[in-house]
Amino acid sequence: MKTRTMLFMFSFLLTTIAFASEGNKQQTEQNLQKEQSMQEVYDFLRTCGVYYLATVENDQPRVRPFGTAVIFQQKLYIQTGRKKNVARQMLTNPKVEICAYDPGKGMWLRIEAKVVADERLEAKQYVLDQYPQLKSMYKADDENTLVLYLKDATATFNSFSTEPRTVKF
Repeated sequence: MKTRTMLFMFSFLLTTIAFASEGNKQQTEQNLQKEQSMQEVYDFLRTCGVYYLATVENDQPRVRPFGTAVIFQQKLYIQTGRKKNVARQMLTNPKVEICAYDPGKGMWLRIEAKVVADERLEAKQYVLDQYPQLKSMYKADDENTLVLYLKDATATFNSFSTEPRTVKF
């Protein structure tokens, strides 16, 4: 009886370890896929140089050109000034859309996401270090610099010659 119980417990333990290992493998693959998708979106935005960020103010859509896009600690960040209307709009309603067009490829990208403000000094400094031209207007430790990362993002690549392709990160 004792041997059977020991064999059962050993078999149960091995099954549990195998199941946990498979779950970790799937999670790792999902994380890798999200990172690759984010990198692809980042590369597209950087190639375009300028993209258009849409927010909402009350019931009125607002769209303006943006240029910052940075990956920091596995998140895609944008930057603006806290004193700007766009900052107030995003802090009030974090749902945004981004649109960018690459005429060389004849492709455009639409992203829908929520933005999350990151108040950490190291996040602000990293973004500013990637765009040194902003350092004349912003400092990581000032009250105006606002960096936000995209959360629950759905990005769709479009063209007139291919079917749309959607990625999430």
